[in-house]
Amino acid sequence: MSLSTPFSRRLYLRIWLAVVGGIAVLTLTVGWAWRMAEEQKAQNAQPFVPPSREMVLRDPAGNVVMHGLGTRQPSEPGEGTEFHIETSAGQTFVLQLAPRQPRGERTAGRPGGPGGPNPGAVAAFWTRPPFGFLWLLGIVGLAVAVGVYPIIRRLTLRLEALQRSVQRFGEGDLSVRVPDEGQDEVADLARQFNAAAARVEALVKSHKSLLANASHELRSPLTRIRMGLELMGGQQPSPAFREEILRNIAELDQLVDEILLASRLDAREADVGTVELVDLIGLAAEECARVDADLDVSSDSVDVRGISKLLRRAIRNLLENARRYSTGEITLSIERRQGHAEVRVCDRGPGVPASQRERIFEPFYRLPGASERAGGVGLGLALVRSIAGRHNGTVHCEDRPDGASGACFVLRLPLSQ
Repeated sequence: MSLSTPFSRRLYLRIWLAVVGGIAVLTLTVGWAWRMAEEQKAQNAQPFVPPSREMVLRDPAGNVVMHGLGTRQPSEPGEGTEFHIETSAGQTFVLQLAPRQPRGERTAGRPGGPGGPNPGAVAAFWTRPPFGFLWLLGIVGLAVAVGVYPIIRRLTLRLEALQRSVQRFGEGDLSVRVPDEGQDEVADLARQFNAAAARVEALVKSHKSLLANASHELRSPLTRIRMGLELMGGQQPSPAFREEILRNIAELDQLVDEILLASRLDAREADVGTVELVDLIGLAAEECARVDADLDVSSDSVDVRGISKLLRRAIRNLLENARRYSTGEITLSIERRQGHAEVRVCDRGPGVPASQRERIFEPFYRLPGASERAGGVGLGLALVRSIAGRHNGTVHCEDRPDGASGACFVLRLPLSQ
């Protein structure tokens, strides 16, 4: 394994090294610029002329030998010190002092003297340029490395958790989810993954349920047809038997048609028709005539944008469901309400218990005791909800507004702009 492999596979190491390297380069650049500025400043500086000071030279008896103004002359480091003294009589004297002896020579025999360590010299060696700048660079680099690592590591830990979850999801665990705390990009990515995972899981469960229930529902009419053919024994079928066979075949055809439509509606990208302007009143009038239902409208036209054949199918399923369970008249009303078209189908049947009003929209679900009723395969209301969702609408069940027995199914669709 090459040395670059851990860095190519670990995002946090690359981010960390990039930050540390950037700080190091910045420190070097600033230090170089600072040093160049200091050198330029030293070159442009004027020589310093020390001020004159009064100087008095006395003999051992205290008598004044010489009195005048002394001026210290500039000298290079390591050279002796020289004073020019000018007396009041106009005479000029020169006083020269030998260079100061190094600390080691003045402290011979003590630590730091000749033959021993000199901490001051060592300290001066490491603090003068360029070593002082290297120490500064090292301290800054160490501080950045220690301070930045936990922050970057915490970020990449969340990315690694997301990576593991995606891997588990790809291996078939559709229930896996990612912690999505926070408000940054990683949290937003986690929320999007969770939403997509929930959608995929719901679709897979829906398809599995659809397949299991469809196989069960298909078995019943096929069994009846097979038993009828066996009972015939090659004889000519009676009109009643022939009618029963045709009814079972129609049930099979309806079941297959609704299963295919339910699958296509679940696949949002599937083409199920052209979106156009649909007149709900005209469409509802045609469907009410089929089942002899009353139509009640409050305006001349109610237009929505949608797929005409799907909206027709939704209204037809609601009317047929009402006809199947109703013992009296059926009323379909259409009105505008808060930017939506509201289609309300009310019947005079036994009604729907409050605890069952959501479950009746599940595929193949029937109310207790209703599984043996003639007609219906348990997909009609599920298709209405799927069609409503396809048109950004909703559907729900509620009691009749007049308090009479029965149920009302309310389909709400956005009005065309």
